[in-house]
Amino acid sequence: MNDMPAVATGGKRRPPPLRARPILASTALALLAGCASLAPEYEPPVAPVPQSYASAVGASTPGREDLPPWRDYFTDPLLQRLIETALGNNRDLRVAALRAEEARAAFQIQRADQFPGLGLGVQGARARVPGDLNYYGQSVVGSEYRAEVGLSSWELDLWGRIRNLKDAALQQWLATDAGRQAVELALIVQVADGYLGLRELDERVAIARRTVDSRAESYRIFQRRQEVGSTSRLDLTQVQTLLTQAQALLAQLERARASQYHALAQLVGADPGALPARAPFDEDTVLAALQPGLPSDLLVRRPDLIAAEHQLRGAHANIGAARAAFFPRIALTGSWGTASAELDGLFDSGSRAWTFLPTLSLPIFDAGRRRANLELSEVRRDIAVAQYEKSIQTAFREVADALAARHWLAEQLQVQTVARQALAERSRLAQLRYDNGSAAYLEVLDAQRNLLDTEQQLVQVRRALLSSQVALYGALGGGPGQRSSGAEAGLSTHSQRASDIP
Repeated sequence: MNDMPAVATGGKRRPPPLRARPILASTALALLAGCASLAPEYEPPVAPVPQSYASAVGASTPGREDLPPWRDYFTDPLLQRLIETALGNNRDLRVAALRAEEARAAFQIQRADQFPGLGLGVQGARARVPGDLNYYGQSVVGSEYRAEVGLSSWELDLWGRIRNLKDAALQQWLATDAGRQAVELALIVQVADGYLGLRELDERVAIARRTVDSRAESYRIFQRRQEVGSTSRLDLTQVQTLLTQAQALLAQLERARASQYHALAQLVGADPGALPARAPFDEDTVLAALQPGLPSDLLVRRPDLIAAEHQLRGAHANIGAARAAFFPRIALTGSWGTASAELDGLFDSGSRAWTFLPTLSLPIFDAGRRRANLELSEVRRDIAVAQYEKSIQTAFREVADALAARHWLAEQLQVQTVARQALAERSRLAQLRYDNGSAAYLEVLDAQRNLLDTEQQLVQVRRALLSSQVALYGALGGGPGQRSSGAEAGLSTHSQRASDIP
């Protein structure tokens, strides 16, 4: 049946055809879509930390300066290779990257709800109706064939519900991607610290081996002396005590080194390989000095704080979606195509067919579901605020601890170096006194034991100082390489199209 146009009367302008009215109405409503958002305005919470770090452990520099990329900061070629291998093989980082991809897909699904869904449908039906069920009293066989392009229940986002849900999904994606960056930075710090731990144990093992070799030679000499009667059995047992103590320490350090090697291999995700011979392990091996800047710099440096802020923004968007649920929902469903009782007449003139079905829905009674959902969104926003503030406090403490450790460990290293020199001189003088017969070997025993302990402690303090520098690099958020966001790069691809979305 053909559509009949309206007839102009009385000189008045003829109204648009009936088939155009649904299109005009839907266009007018679409212009209203997304014009309102009920989400509360986002205001970052005030950072609950002091404005600067303690001057006693590290002066803050005004303004913000980017930290060097990890390749420029960790200059040891072997350490660089280990970090690169870990970034490619570590399973935790791989899972974090997949989580970011999962959040990206969820965002795209939510974003698609802003657009109408169009579909093409082709339908054919043939049915027989018995005579006692129709007006004619005889059985009738009928057919119907349709080919249509349809719009399936597109919600007009008058109150910003869908847009806020999309924004919440976007913030979740950005937070997840920032979490991936945090895992990457943590992995770099762990590999660097694990490498330093391995180098420390190598240095301590080398000291223990030299000590064992030296004391084994002393034990051989004292055995010969005791055999010829030039020394006592007591002196021989004291020398043997020194040797066994060094041997026990060497075995303990070898076990610790094997455990540290296995832990580093797990972080790297592959066999690190044998460490090549290299220069002695000292405080200038790996790192350079860092300027911490101001505590406010952490908000743009640390990936975990960036993730917490995105979570907070997402919580605000969820409140807007919950508020919009109190208002009516308008959805459009329609189709346009052709229909005929005969298949060969499906595309004949006069076979056009269309449907337009707008719906408006508003729950009258839901037992407080929408109110409870709004309260839940607000509580989750408050939780996100508390978690964001706690993350800032944790970051401030980590930086302050690393600064304090760097300051005081540097002081301790100087003291320990002087102590080692003093004990080495004491051990030399005690040996001379014993050789000249003016002191018992017990004095030599005590001096050598203290010297070995001090040498081991010196290496441990040196490693702790280097680890504090690594911890400071991680606590400050790493260099530019750690703050590059895959999510932001993905969004830039669609930036022009996204700017057109209400």
